[in-house]
Amino acid sequence: MKRVRYFISALLIAAMSMSFLACSSKKDNKPETAKELDSDLRNEIRQNAENSELLTGDKLENGEIKWLSDWDINPDGTGKNVPIDLAVFQERYGGKIKYYSCVYEDRYEKLTEYMSSGEGIDFFYGGNLDAFPRGAVKKMFVPADDYIDFDSPLWEDVKDVNDQFLWNGKHYMAGVQATGDTVAVVYNKKTVAEAGFEDPADLYARGEWTWDTFQEMLEGFVDTDNQKYGIDGWWFEFGLINTIGTTPISLENGKLVSNIGDPDMERVQNWIYDLYQKNCIAIGVGDFGWDTKPAYVGEGKTLFYPIGLYDLYMEKDKWTAKYGEDAFFVPMPKDPEADEYYVPTGLEAYMFVSGGSNPEGVAKYLDCKRFAHLDPRTKEIADQQFKDDYGWTQEMLDMKDSMQQLAEDNPVIDISRGVSQDCGTLINDSLRLTARGTPWNETYESIYATVEKYLEKINSDPESADVD
Repeated sequence: MKRVRYFISALLIAAMSMSFLACSSKKDNKPETAKELDSDLRNEIRQNAENSELLTGDKLENGEIKWLSDWDINPDGTGKNVPIDLAVFQERYGGKIKYYSCVYEDRYEKLTEYMSSGEGIDFFYGGNLDAFPRGAVKKMFVPADDYIDFDSPLWEDVKDVNDQFLWNGKHYMAGVQATGDTVAVVYNKKTVAEAGFEDPADLYARGEWTWDTFQEMLEGFVDTDNQKYGIDGWWFEFGLINTIGTTPISLENGKLVSNIGDPDMERVQNWIYDLYQKNCIAIGVGDFGWDTKPAYVGEGKTLFYPIGLYDLYMEKDKWTAKYGEDAFFVPMPKDPEADEYYVPTGLEAYMFVSGGSNPEGVAKYLDCKRFAHLDPRTKEIADQQFKDDYGWTQEMLDMKDSMQQLAEDNPVIDISRGVSQDCGTLINDSLRLTARGTPWNETYESIYATVEKYLEKINSDPESADVD
């Protein structure tokens, strides 16, 4: 059996963060009055947290923690309510989050400025996976071990994931959970039915949602002369690559290793090239153009739109305006030759900033996030919030939970962007080229030696890793 590795596409995370920016960083997008939880619900959340042995300690003397990001944890303009884990933090420890807004591309520049000014920014998002290991070796972040006990009942079931990100024996990323919502295949049930296909959700339930059935549906649907298109979006390349269970870069015995020459990488790249050759990729085909057109899903013109589920984490009228009333989603199709069902897997992780004013407060907040995942009643409340805030059905929640289980069963997380900016950019740009008509052997020959040189340099001199 193939050794399980941990990975996530940097392209997907970057796109996710930029989308969060579009919907949450701009002040004019926020409602005048933030949505608030019902008082009875807050009381129940507080009682659950106070009665549980998982959360320990008294209320914080200083409950404010400072968060720098391109997206706000607090309620924003997407229609979401107070996140349940934040409510737990508020009720159990008297905590609150002070948001420092920035543009995604300027995150590190802003963090450096705040660190130099002594502002005391406390925590930073690590789930983009461009902060480790370079942010650790540059001393922008401090180990979480002084504040979080990864052997405690709250954290023990994610210890193995966190142990993958050790630097000099310390945890620099506090990974709350592996996540399965990084990218899914969004489609419209009505469009699928009218085309005479079986619902992908039914195929998935029977274990028949694979590359083969995925491609059969595409080939049976695509007719560019009549505005019938296959795969749209900017997420599908790495979404498909992720299903092989092999990462472009891995960390083995403390050294960075390139896997772009792996036979499975060649196989998935050749398959994507075949999809391109058969007009199954919408971008640039016929009169489709070079812009994504998510509304085509709801209009019955596009079959599949792989994207992160964050795009459905908003009021129902917003996501149905894109994908139609009959919108649904399934995981990326299984690689029929893989030993397990691998899906694009994210890591919800946070970094403790060097010079932070309240690391103890951050630790308690992250404890609350773990509690919200582990406590059954608190998870029920969070699921109900999806229904109330976003108009989700139980079927959607069940599928999301199934994707989460796939991610937890076989988590693989790519650290390519954490090597160096140049190496991460080269890999992400190059591995998408087969979807634009460049044969894989040409791409491989053009980048292999360069990638090896990047890794050799970082392995011999870690501090050469840039953070800009």
